Amino acid sequence: MARNAEKAMTTLARWRAAKEVESGEKERRPYLASECHELPKCEKFRLEIIREISKKVAQIQNAGLGEFRIRDLNDEINKLLREKRHWENQISALGGPHYRRYGPKMFDAEGREVPGNRGYKYFGAAKDLPGVRELFEQDPPPPPRKTRAELMKDIDAEYYGYRDDEDGVLIPLEEKIERIALQRAVQEWREKMARDGRIIDDEEDDDEIYPLSGPAREAAEDAKARAAENDPHGLLAPRFTAHVPVPTQQDVQEALLRKRKQELLQKYTGVEN
Repeated sequence: MARNAEKAMTTLARWRAAKEVESGEKERRPYLASECHELPKCEKFRLEIIREISKKVAQIQNAGLGEFRIRDLNDEINKLLREKRHWENQISALGGPHYRRYGPKMFDAEGREVPGNRGYKYFGAAKDLPGVRELFEQDPPPPPRKTRAELMKDIDAEYYGYRDDEDGVLIPLEEKIERIALQRAVQEWREKMARDGRIIDDEEDDDEIYPLSGPAREAAEDAKARAAENDPHGLLAPRFTAHVPVPTQQDVQEALLRKRKQELLQKYTGVEN
């Protein structure tokens, strides 16, 4: 019953509006704003459009109207907004106030600015329609970027792995795993040689191609002694042999000190040592 009464009232309202236009009580709004050249009439038609927009904005707040009716109402509101803009341009052309320049922004019922896309705006329940809600979902703000100083604050020698072997845990584990791998490789080699029928002489030792003497021989013997202590079974043989004496840190410092003394002596006396 309520729906039928609303339809009857709507029909009656339309009939009365038509009668007012026919009798001249209400002047019909021109289709084009440029056809009106009187400033008071332009102001009157602009206020009339604003009242129509207000009514339709109040109607579109009802989400129970249905998707199609809401879309039609939103289209009608945007059409009235365009028409209002035309009348405002005509008013400014006739010497009236510039409403578009100083006029307030469009707000919804909650006091927020009406969102839109390229001039088309959505009001009330139209913002919750399928496909419209995604247009106004804001992306989460990106995480704040750290400066170079903040990134380099926690970077030290440990970051590059320079002190990984100074904890006393890594090197023994590596030596243990390497010893097991060498034992497995030797065992596989012995089995392969046995399958081929070749005889393995454990006492056979290769002669040194480059015999050492002096400090190099002592350094090599020290290296062998340390290797024998760490590897009693002889599985961790040294990978290279030092054929020349390797200077220590103290030898390098003494050489630099002698060179510096020679440079200072040559600079101040002109005598080369």
